[in-house]
Amino acid sequence: MSLPHFSTHLPCFSSTSDSSMIASALKKKNNSTTALCFEDTKERIKNIFKKVELSISSYDTAWVAMIPSSTSPHAPFFPQCLNWLLDNQLVDGSWGLPDRHPLLMNDSLLSTLACILALKQWNIAEDKINKGLEFIESNFTSIIDDQQQHPIGFDILFPSLIEYAHSLGINIAIRSTTLEAIIQKRDRELKRGFECNSEGWKAYLAYVSEGMLNSMDFNTIIKYQRKNGSLFNSPATTAAVFQHSNNADCLSYLQSVLQKFGNAVPTVYPLDIYGRLYMIDSLERLGIDRHFEKEIQSVLDETYRYWLQEEEDIFLDPTTCAMAFRILRLNGYDVSSDPFYQYSEDKFANSLKGYLKDVSAVLELYKASQVIIHPDESVLFKQSSWTRHFLEQDSSTYQLYADKLRIYVDNEVNEVLNFPQHKNLERMLNRRSVEHYNANETRILKTSYRCAFIFIPLLSVVKFLMFVSHRSCNLASKEILKLAVGDFNLCQSIHNQELKQLEGWIVENRLDKLKFARQKQAYCYFIGAATLFSPELSDSRLALAKSTVLVTVVDDFFDVGSSEEEQLNIIQLFKIWDVDVDTVCCSEAVKIIFSAMRSTICEFGEKSVKRQGRNVTENLIKIWSNMIQSMFIEAEWSRSKTIPTIDVYMENACETFGLEPLILTALYLLGPKLSDDVATNKELNYILKTTSICGRLLNDIQTFKREFEQGKLNAVTLHMVHGNGVVTVEDAIDKLKSVVEENRMELLRLVLQEKGSLVPRPCKDVFWKMMKASYLFYDENDKFTLNEMYSTVNAVIKDPIFLNELLGDSKKHTLSKALVV
Repeated sequence: MSLPHFSTHLPCFSSTSDSSMIASALKKKNNSTTALCFEDTKERIKNIFKKVELSISSYDTAWVAMIPSSTSPHAPFFPQCLNWLLDNQLVDGSWGLPDRHPLLMNDSLLSTLACILALKQWNIAEDKINKGLEFIESNFTSIIDDQQQHPIGFDILFPSLIEYAHSLGINIAIRSTTLEAIIQKRDRELKRGFECNSEGWKAYLAYVSEGMLNSMDFNTIIKYQRKNGSLFNSPATTAAVFQHSNNADCLSYLQSVLQKFGNAVPTVYPLDIYGRLYMIDSLERLGIDRHFEKEIQSVLDETYRYWLQEEEDIFLDPTTCAMAFRILRLNGYDVSSDPFYQYSEDKFANSLKGYLKDVSAVLELYKASQVIIHPDESVLFKQSSWTRHFLEQDSSTYQLYADKLRIYVDNEVNEVLNFPQHKNLERMLNRRSVEHYNANETRILKTSYRCAFIFIPLLSVVKFLMFVSHRSCNLASKEILKLAVGDFNLCQSIHNQELKQLEGWIVENRLDKLKFARQKQAYCYFIGAATLFSPELSDSRLALAKSTVLVTVVDDFFDVGSSEEEQLNIIQLFKIWDVDVDTVCCSEAVKIIFSAMRSTICEFGEKSVKRQGRNVTENLIKIWSNMIQSMFIEAEWSRSKTIPTIDVYMENACETFGLEPLILTALYLLGPKLSDDVATNKELNYILKTTSICGRLLNDIQTFKREFEQGKLNAVTLHMVHGNGVVTVEDAIDKLKSVVEENRMELLRLVLQEKGSLVPRPCKDVFWKMMKASYLFYDENDKFTLNEMYSTVNAVIKDPIFLNELLGDSKKHTLSKALVV
């Protein structure tokens, strides 16, 4: 298939194609075209790693402002917080984020009511109180609007604050029936909670304890206090507890938060570990993490130290714990899965996040369970089962999302369930992540907030700093999105040019004249582009693509396009190598195939000198010769109706699957040096064998019906034949799938293993990515043969992403509730 040429609009180039510019970019080793185009953007993003910036919470600041002074009950302990409230009322009379989402009206109502109570407690700013009351009275009906999103604890907090307002003599002009309805709703929730009296309910009640006023025993709440003095890292909860208990550690926490943020507080603090991990995860998913290797390494090293120190902010929060475990393990750090025993299904259900049915936490726990590398990690197997069951339920059961925003939840859950870690081919993941990236995400706890890493110079006017913090995360997110889109499109334009080179190479070598051969050049190039997409990997990517074309041609040659004489002829040609093809080839097909293979292998050998310091042509000849001889053995079995044992079949079939010439050829041109004789590298060969078993069996499971009708051998049919008539098709497939799973787990262990490993990690990563490609092509059917992947191929190679369209969509503001406490 030939893909049409297209023009990709890039920030630094004209929209017309410039092949010389592309060729020049490919020659740059450490200073790619992407870096030249987006250097300023990358520098701004690098600065984002330096500091976590959280938007200010007027709700939490109001609770801190309500604390009376230790020397006078008629004066605030933190007058600066009171001043912040006075200075930050919005023009409509409300308090909260200045660019409120339309579905966050209840968040504004709660924040505004808390601010009114703070001002009323100190009997100041009557005009601001009245203006705030007008806002509440005008928008009170949103409370019974099912489309509105409720902050966590809203049904308890808001009616309790209404009652407190009445006790202070504040008259809120709202319908008595509506007020009675929300109070009854609160009382029903409290009754249900006290009846079940679970640990999750107790933690939830403690988290929203500021709404319980004097009905709570604050001494029992203290058991949730953290080492930093906070309750759940919540300034509002901590302020309420301090106001009733005068706990010194609570005070120290509040003072430390104000020392950092100035005159106001966020709704959750600290959030540094989770925030930095979330950013790394985002950069990896967007495919631009390679631009920030130094910064990412620094964060991972720091996170690993925290992990070893059993830092509370990791291990008391399942979301952060799961994310830290997954990212650290996938980056080669030795982390145990033992901490997840505290998040077993029953224990999670009895936690705060379990009580709230926090889908964000369950999503992270599920993703963490996908990186099993030891067969005895039963905790992860169980975790995978229960979290998947939870996520497969109707999203209406997710208490942390409003029904009208269910589409966002469904998209995220479907992404995770449909594309588990071992099936998520990198470039396809990158594109989906870019297209679904939301530059204006707002998160909600007891009130809404935004989070970003951003470096802001110290400002003399703290009020301005607080205003900036509302929007800093959006600016940072847009910088990230801008780089991701530009980087994807730039890589894609290079891929498109390389595909044209591949098509020209096919014509030049007359491979298109072989009528029996499947013409799959776009698919073959796609494998390279989807796994080795960086511009500087051009030689390795094209080597992988050309090798895939040759393996496909040779496979078809031995399957349907040759006689026994031709097969023996090409085997002999490989043994002699330096021959006159015009005189020693028995057919035109043999001449075309051998000539193409010989010239291409010699090309690879010459290019290998630059990266390996030697010419690896002899190694490549041996690798390709082994595959051809294995294909001949398979053809002989078919001709003689031989039925080998399963072990003999698998040993040969792993060779005929063709991964050895594909991957090893690419590795020689990747960069890291390999040993002189790959055959003696036990580790590399074990990784190759494990990968080949996965690929071969995935292929056999999907092709056995067709191959059975063609009289060809297949692992499925062999298991049935050797099963003495009692092994069914389903039995054989189940057995092979379990073998695939075992080898997939072992492959991940080998790839991530650092201690004692001699194979460079970038090389091992190629094996893991090729295993993912096998899942893509053979997980459901034989997509490689059936031409079912045109849209997928085009998405990676042809169709650009348009930044303006994404920024337009982001204005819709995705909302998510993320309880990181």
